[in-house]
Amino acid sequence: MSSKGEHQTVPLSILLKRELANEKIENPDIVHGQASQSKKGEDFTLLKTECQRAMGDGVTTFSVFGLFDGHNGSAAAIYTKENLLNNVLNAIPTDLNRDEWLAALPRALVAGFVKTDKDLKERAQKSGTTVTFVIIEGWVITVASVGDSLCIFESAEGGIYYMSADHRLEGNEEERDRITASGGEVGRLNAGGGAEIGPLRCWPGGLCLSRSIGDMDVGEFIVPVPYVKQVKLSTAGGRMIICSDGVWDALSAEEALDCCRGLAPDAAAAQIVKEAVQAKGLRDDTTCIVVDILPQEKPAAPLPPPKKPVKGMFKAMFRKKHSESSSHADKEYMEPDVVEELFEEGSAMLSERLDTKYPLCNMFKLFMCAVCQLEMKPGEGISIHAGASNSVKLRPWDGPFLCSSCQEKKEAMEGKRPSGDRHGSESD
Repeated sequence: MSSKGEHQTVPLSILLKRELANEKIENPDIVHGQASQSKKGEDFTLLKTECQRAMGDGVTTFSVFGLFDGHNGSAAAIYTKENLLNNVLNAIPTDLNRDEWLAALPRALVAGFVKTDKDLKERAQKSGTTVTFVIIEGWVITVASVGDSLCIFESAEGGIYYMSADHRLEGNEEERDRITASGGEVGRLNAGGGAEIGPLRCWPGGLCLSRSIGDMDVGEFIVPVPYVKQVKLSTAGGRMIICSDGVWDALSAEEALDCCRGLAPDAAAAQIVKEAVQAKGLRDDTTCIVVDILPQEKPAAPLPPPKKPVKGMFKAMFRKKHSESSSHADKEYMEPDVVEELFEEGSAMLSERLDTKYPLCNMFKLFMCAVCQLEMKPGEGISIHAGASNSVKLRPWDGPFLCSSCQEKKEAMEGKRPSGDRHGSESD
């Protein structure tokens, strides 16, 4: 027996139980459902489970859920749905182990979003789309978003976590300042006689979002660079809800979660859409995806009501919660259940989003464009730091690098050169 003050060892029975539990919960059960009511026919979804990939440490699986809310037509939403995942995966080096793959994913999502936008504009498509893109690998959720199709997560312990950013100009002063600094104008629709109506919009174009994919007629300062958040869940799991603005214009996060509590994902998504339409009417495409992330040993059943519901607007994002156990011995040695933040970044500057620190920097090829993955000869690439006012003298190996085409796009996004043709329009 250990005396008071000495380090208390964990019994072998507890260690073995943990090891067996870890084997069982290596990957959660993913149960999902979706529902929508269409007004314009411009909302599209992507739901893929059991996606396989070969890695340096074996074969593993992941799931992908995407919501694409188009405007000015559906071409951008459809194109993004069909191409974004491949562009993201192509930006991740091969032969990475699981931890390296997850660490590289936020940077790859930025590259994939920008490449998809660049390719779409080269096809002269003037429509645009919001994107909320979720990749679930094991107990790690990574969410990348542009626009106002938002994603929330409720843990089994009752905490509500906001996994995406709202890029509406109305409520984002930092984005308004960025656009005006890049050469755009922000203001409301002029109704004549000096009267202004409606939400704040970016001119030319009239888009009320600061970030999207597509929208080539608005200007390059409407950027496709996503806000990215990556978290590791506790093994108790939880429920994730992704909705277009047709839902969020009518319901708060708490209202959406409460109205579907006790329902399976398909029924939950349908109920959320129903509640939103009843509250505001069918003014826009209204789409919802519900994903339950559950321990494998538990049946795929609806989550029970949380014991301590979180109310009000944006609460503390991440906090530790202790799990409850019926076994006193397990409880004594149980580590706390935590929803742990691994990564969060929302900067619109490519030089900040594509830059990497050791050891991540060694995962990416030196002579390959960090955005479009074009192979370049030594000396052809342009450092993402080129032209930065605060950069030290660049060395030939100071990457990552961009090809000339992607460098032009980067400069346009930062307001350093005129963007393509702009035509007055009103959208979203």
